[in-house]
Amino acid sequence: MDYYDYPYDNEERQWLSNVFNPLFPGSGPSHGGQFPGGGPGRPPGPPPGGGPGRPPSSGPFPGGGPGGGQAGVPTTPPPSFTPQQPQFQTFAVDPGAIRGCLFRFTYVWLNRRNSFWFYPTFVGRNSVAGFRWSRFRWVYFGIDLNRIQSFQCF
Repeated sequence: MDYYDYPYDNEERQWLSNVFNPLFPGSGPSHGGQFPGGGPGRPPGPPPGGGPGRPPSSGPFPGGGPGGGQAGVPTTPPPSFTPQQPQFQTFAVDPGAIRGCLFRFTYVWLNRRNSFWFYPTFVGRNSVAGFRWSRFRWVYFGIDLNRIQSFQCF
């Protein structure tokens, strides 16, 4: 299963709806083509500063998903080294374990021997989302936890 056809659970679907509605004005059911509270020239989405009780956010990913937090594309490339894969193997990655890597450079090894640098910004029950390093830039990416063989955060 590719990340494009991932069957999101309700928590992730709500988060994605909140993330992408500000990027595509009028795309969400709550917008109805209007600019809530701001009138013409002000895009829909959270108020400046990230909303009540939230720190200011940067980039098009306000709040960082459920629970808020800092979000956005990393401003630097990942470390220039490739770490050695741990010797122990797990049957499944626990969401609680990878949650400790939120907003940190993380090296991920998939079940199919693919590996890459990742900067997670959201962890759900069955998946993790964030930014994957692709040659010379960060690309938004999400994947099922059961496809991850191991990971190491820095």
